[in-house]
Amino acid sequence: MAVRAKYQGVLDLGEKLNIANGNVTEENGVLKVKGTAATQYEKNLLWDAIKAAGGDSPTDILANIDVADDTVYARHTVKGGDTLGKIAKHYYGNASKYTAIFEANKDILNNPDVIHPDQELKIPNL
Repeated sequence: MAVRAKYQGVLDLGEKLNIANGNVTEENGVLKVKGTAATQYEKNLLWDAIKAAGGDSPTDILANIDVADDTVYARHTVKGGDTLGKIAKHYYGNASKYTAIFEANKDILNNPDVIHPDQELKIPNL
């Protein structure tokens, strides 16, 4: 049960992200986690949580996480105060990548300086 407690934050995150087809078992001191994340970004969040709890190469957890939609890196619902630069900084670590987000959303955006709360933006794979 100690290994499950060690990775409880990962399991909680999986619940928060609504990981589909989730299955967690423990066998011989190894936690086995399986499920499907909505996007690559969510899968990366889970792996970051696994590494935070167990280090870069943990041996007490096996994770098999698929991605349901690999056509985009993430989907983002615009909130008040968001800009494409802030969104790019959040997902890519680089605000100047806002142009990639603008290009991927030209079907709903006419100007990179004008976005509105509740718009759902595609965050493209780079």
